[in-house]
Amino acid sequence: MSATCVINGWERPEKTPMLKLYHLPISFNSRRVWIALLEKGLSFELIPMKLNGDQLTPEFLALNPFHHIPVLVDEAFSLFESLAILDYLEAKYPTPSLVPSDPQGLGTVKMINLVTLNELLPATTPLIQHSMGFITLDEQRIANTKEKVAVVLNFFETSLGDRSYIVGNTLTLADIVAGTMVGFLPQMGVSLSAYPQLTAWTKQLSQRESWQQTEPQPEEIDKFRETMKKLMAQRGS
Repeated sequence: MSATCVINGWERPEKTPMLKLYHLPISFNSRRVWIALLEKGLSFELIPMKLNGDQLTPEFLALNPFHHIPVLVDEAFSLFESLAILDYLEAKYPTPSLVPSDPQGLGTVKMINLVTLNELLPATTPLIQHSMGFITLDEQRIANTKEKVAVVLNFFETSLGDRSYIVGNTLTLADIVAGTMVGFLPQMGVSLSAYPQLTAWTKQLSQRESWQQTEPQPEEIDKFRETMKKLMAQRGS
């Protein structure tokens, strides 16, 4: 596995350890951690994964026995599950802060994060698989899936209100976690035209340097699609 060093304009003291992030560029879970690292101006090393079997190597399984990404390594300490990683980064590197200090704001961030993972991601997964060509959904299944997604989008639209960000006027983990998924929905055939606040919000997020630097490239998506199709064909043979 090759590695790419990312400094992001931050001069790292000689004795400061460099973080390592095992990731997949097109993964929502990976991208939210990647963005948080950039927003905090931390020095880190990106270790890309292909998920073509490299997640099953003894080296990687020693970091995560469940063989999925992302994984963050900080010296001898390793951590997986993206929300746990985000909490860890916030606790160890609190400046700049990506969580509000008041109880209501903190609760809102946690709620939005969990709704994204527990409601939006499961509802969206069939559309992702359909758009990648892994499965074929009929029109009724697509419509039913979009209805589930709409419940979450309506909630997010109401939560956002007329604010620039979900909690006040400052970027938080809620924007990072929800924004990386919502902004990708149009590519899966889910229009945001009925959600003017979300549309403006996703546009604003897309203009941030961290978003632009981590935007999945078409060739990365195509490469992942072909890799997965080959693996699925091998398993089916």
